[in-house]
Amino acid sequence: MKISSIETIPFAIPYTKPLRFASGEVHTAQHVLVRVRSDDGIVGVAEAPARPFTYGETQESIVAAIQTLFAPRIVGMDVMDREAVHSVMDRTVGNPTAKSAVDMAIWDVIGKALGQPVTALLGGYTDSMKVSHMLGFAEPAKMVAEAERMRDIYGITTFKVKVGRKPFKLDVDVCRALREELGDGIELYVDGNRGWTPSESLRALNAMADLDLTLAEELCPADDVLGRKWLVNHCPVPFVADESATTPGEVTRELLSGAANAVSIKTARTGFSHSQRILFQCDGMGAEVVMGNQIDGQVGTLCTVAFGAAFKSTTLRAGELSNFLDMSDDLLTEPLEIVAGRLSTRQVPGIGIDIDPEKLARYRLDQGN
Repeated sequence: MKISSIETIPFAIPYTKPLRFASGEVHTAQHVLVRVRSDDGIVGVAEAPARPFTYGETQESIVAAIQTLFAPRIVGMDVMDREAVHSVMDRTVGNPTAKSAVDMAIWDVIGKALGQPVTALLGGYTDSMKVSHMLGFAEPAKMVAEAERMRDIYGITTFKVKVGRKPFKLDVDVCRALREELGDGIELYVDGNRGWTPSESLRALNAMADLDLTLAEELCPADDVLGRKWLVNHCPVPFVADESATTPGEVTRELLSGAANAVSIKTARTGFSHSQRILFQCDGMGAEVVMGNQIDGQVGTLCTVAFGAAFKSTTLRAGELSNFLDMSDDLLTEPLEIVAGRLSTRQVPGIGIDIDPEKLARYRLDQGN
C-alpha cells in the first residue's frame, strides 16, 4: 500500500477568548489540516498547529515544508515504512509540527487499513483519559470563574495554571484564589512558559508552598543552565520540561543534566512515532510524563487522547485535552464530548477523525474554498 498524495489545507478558526501566557497569546487557531492518501483510497488525517513563538513555524512554512520538501520524496513510499518516511523528513532540520502531522496521518491510514483504532495499535491500555484544563492569564476572579465553569459543566477537577507574569504576586494570588474557592477537590499545577528567572521561580514556589501544587512546568528558561539546575534541585514537586524537550535527544539532555525530572509529551510536535520514543525514555529513566496541549483543536485533541490512552504511564496524570472548548467552532462532524471529567477515544479504525466538508470550506484559507 503506497502513499499516493499528501494534501495540506491551511485554515483559521477564532477562539471565543484569547489564551494568554508568558511567551505569547493565541486569538485564532491558525492550523494546517494534513491528509495522506494511499493508492487504494484510504485517507489519513491530522493537523499541524502553527506556533511561531515556540517552534518558529507558520502556516506558510508548514505547507511549504510538506509540499516542497517532504511530499516529493514520500509519495510512492509504503505506508508501513514509517522509519523510512522519518529518515526522509529528518533530512530537514526543525519543522516539528509539519513532520508530526504527516506521521500521525500515516498512522491513521494504517489503522484504517488494518481495521483497528490507532490506540490499540500503539498499546491499547484503555479507552479514555482524565482531563486537565489550562487557565490562561486573567484576573483571579475570571480564572476562578472559568475553573468553576469547567468543573460544573464538564466535571474537570485538574487545572494547569499559566504563570510567569512580573511581578509574580498576581500569579500567586490566582493560585491561592483557585485553592480557596474550589477547595481541596481540585488538582493545581503551574506552567511558567519561561517567564521567570530561577530566583523568581523559587520565591513564587515558596509563596505557594501551602497550596498543594503537583507540578511546575518550564518556570525559567532551560538556557539558564546553572540557574535551572539549581531551581530543579530546590523544587518541591516534579519539574516538567516542555518546550525545552521537543526531541528524544533534548529529553535525554534535560533529564540527565538535572534540568528537569518530568516531561510533557505533545503529539503535535512529536507525532506518534517520536512520542513513543520519548515515553519509553521517560519510563526507563523513572521520569513522570504528562500529555500536553498545543492549544489544539478537536483534531489535535483526538490525536493526543489516542496516544495518551494507549499507555499506562501516560494515563497516570490528567491529559491537557480541553482547550478546544475555547474555540468558536471546529472541523469534526461529531464534536468531542468531555463527560465526568474524562475524554474517550473513538473506537473506530484509525484515529476517528471525520472532517465536516462544509466547515472545512468555510474556514480554509487557500484557493480551494
